[in-house]
Amino acid sequence: MALLQDLIQQIDDSALKERILHETNKLLKQKKFGLVFEEHLPECTPLYDVPIRVGSKVALKTGYVSDIYTVMNIDDDEVQCDRRETHEQKTFRLDELVTVAEFGEAIYPTLKPIDTVENAPGSDLWHTLIEADNYHALQLLEYLYAEKVDCIYIDPPYNTGAKDWKYNNDYVDGSDAYRHSKWLSMMEKRLKIAKKLLNPDTGVLIVTIDEHEMHHLRELIDEVFPEAYVQMVTYVINPKGVTQGRFSRVEEYAIYCFMPQAMVPRSNDNLLNVVEDKRTLKPRWKVLLRSGTNSRRADRKNMFYPIYVDLEKGRVVKAGESLPFEENPVLNEKVGDYYTAWPIRTDGTYGNWGVGYETLNELISEGYVSLGGYDKKRNTYAITYISKPNRDKIANGEIVITGRDETTGVVNIEFASNNNKTIKTIWHRTLHDAGAYGTDVVSSIIGKKRTFSFPKSIYSERDAIAAIVRDNKKALILDFFAGSGTTLNAVNLLNAEDNGSRRCILVTNNEISEEESKALSSNGFNPGDSEWEKSGICQSVTWPRTKYSILGKRDDGTLLEGRYYMLSTVEKTMDRNFYQLGFTASQLNKDKKKQLLSMLRDKNGKAQLPQKLVDDSGYIVSEDYSASILFDVSDLEEWLEALQDQDQIIDFYIVTDDKRKFAQIKLQVIDILGTYSVNEPEIRSMLDGFKANCEYFKLAFLDKTSVALGRQFRELLPVLWMKGGAVGKCPTIENDDLPNMLILPQNKMAILVDEIYYSEFDVELSRNPEIQTVFIVTDSESAYRSMIRTYDGKDCYQLYRDYLDNFRINTGR
Repeated sequence: MALLQDLIQQIDDSALKERILHETNKLLKQKKFGLVFEEHLPECTPLYDVPIRVGSKVALKTGYVSDIYTVMNIDDDEVQCDRRETHEQKTFRLDELVTVAEFGEAIYPTLKPIDTVENAPGSDLWHTLIEADNYHALQLLEYLYAEKVDCIYIDPPYNTGAKDWKYNNDYVDGSDAYRHSKWLSMMEKRLKIAKKLLNPDTGVLIVTIDEHEMHHLRELIDEVFPEAYVQMVTYVINPKGVTQGRFSRVEEYAIYCFMPQAMVPRSNDNLLNVVEDKRTLKPRWKVLLRSGTNSRRADRKNMFYPIYVDLEKGRVVKAGESLPFEENPVLNEKVGDYYTAWPIRTDGTYGNWGVGYETLNELISEGYVSLGGYDKKRNTYAITYISKPNRDKIANGEIVITGRDETTGVVNIEFASNNNKTIKTIWHRTLHDAGAYGTDVVSSIIGKKRTFSFPKSIYSERDAIAAIVRDNKKALILDFFAGSGTTLNAVNLLNAEDNGSRRCILVTNNEISEEESKALSSNGFNPGDSEWEKSGICQSVTWPRTKYSILGKRDDGTLLEGRYYMLSTVEKTMDRNFYQLGFTASQLNKDKKKQLLSMLRDKNGKAQLPQKLVDDSGYIVSEDYSASILFDVSDLEEWLEALQDQDQIIDFYIVTDDKRKFAQIKLQVIDILGTYSVNEPEIRSMLDGFKANCEYFKLAFLDKTSVALGRQFRELLPVLWMKGGAVGKCPTIENDDLPNMLILPQNKMAILVDEIYYSEFDVELSRNPEIQTVFIVTDSESAYRSMIRTYDGKDCYQLYRDYLDNFRINTGR
């Protein structure tokens, strides 16, 4: 109906126009069910870089792009045109016009190199930014990556009525009666191609949206992806809220569209529940030298034996038999290739090991014993091992072995529960605040205030994408509503966190706001002028953000300030906390003890020990809690014995009014348990940049006849590079003459330009087995088949037929 009304508006007879409008308005009142939206005049895209020729479709730069003329004649700077709807003949200046492409027309796109940033010259990984109308870019990407994209993340215009997007190059505002159907029409065309790009088995589409189009979008996705499983996530983006006259809105939505086999990997954060402390304890490696009670040689005579260590490889080799009590050891003795370690206490006296030599040898074979540094004071070596409680946790799955040292064979262990959470459908994290971590981050990187309206938090995007590709470190990720470039920034951050090599493709137009366009027009600038184009979103925000964030500095040399909060962690050694409570044991009966426990709180105000643990004992030690209290110092030895292997205890409360006694007890506890290790979220400085590379292209269009004749090979080379996987830096041809072939092992691709040289080409391929993608330029199908017959396992394409046929056949869908 909208299409019909658009056509009616072109009727010159006003009376006839009014009568037809009256009848069509009656039709509008008929009830419709389901998701029904109007078809519209085809989308048109201005192509400022395409030269105007006789026969071209053009529009006025300052007019409506849907008001199309056909070029009849060009005389110097004067262009004679025929208006398509009325066949009115008009003459314009050449610089007043722009070439126009309509939806459904055959186009032959390519990529024009604009700029590049390279901060990882040794890496094969190259991201891509494409400045283009996203529909035409999607047509190109379908040729390049059909069914190969693992995750598509898009943040389309929300259609709030605030002129936040264009249809047919004209802003759509709240007074437009068809703004919802225009938006759905625009989205449907793009989602249909997006579906062709997604991996049909495991791909996932993520679309963020607010309440204006959320329900419409959900129904549209159900129609376009009937085979998919769809879920919606609600996430808080503005805790302060946006007042809308009634309730204060704090949330937006992300619709996840899962292809049949796509799953969500488990995470260390469910993104909803309160995170009391982002630090997580590391399983403790216990010091093998026994401390506390029974720690002298005489206390456990069989626990005094030599341990042989390999200093060159940094490993514990084996334990020898116990030394008879009447004999003394030779300290730091070398036996064969190995040095010996003995249990020497800090005061220089003989001590004993924490386990017998037979048990230790079993632990060594399991990789459960680690060699530390040489202690000059004790004239021996520090050795640690995995204690019995932690070995039991390995057996029951509470602690997991995540790897082994290739040289020593020693295991790496972590608590399993830290990475075993199911992500919820409501997300509430401080880092998802779009103001502090969206707008402010963009401004910090670009170096200008308010450079882009409503960018997403880099961390909400990181978490949204990581929820899908956390376990796929080589994922291909696409964003064709790229805006300020948050998606690529988030992917680089995610790669830095887990050493991934996920590749990101960004697509964005170069639109400017309505206010900026009015200002530029008043100064005599038109779309396509360099002054106009450099103010566009891609050139003024997306690319600068991409470039600066990768390098860690701006073009003027100023370093980026600020920091990133990582999902990855770093290990940090922490001292345990000791608190003296200035009472005496005689002052504490059972009720007083309970009252005292009620006052012991952690930094979040949570009780550290429950009152139910109080009994007649002079202390509390529990494996379920991270705090312990000694009520009566006369029970010190028993308390110290109970603390053995209680690595989880961090806070110690000691009831005594004697400061010297408190200090002594503190040292004894430290001697038993030592320090503890935690994993803390890693902080990354923005000035460090990222080990990443990116090519910046602008979508351009080729003449199919020139392509078929091989006259635009140079222009097609970036497209071929992307089709080959965008491995390494995009190749270029500097000479005027085309080579007979291109052998590009650094790009894992090869191109035979002149089939006469096939024999030499074949030899070069055999010398470079790493080449995976092969292009053959030939008009003969049989010759092409003959040439590739031995290239099993390689991706082979016939030029220019493969390229031309793709865009001819896939036109008008």
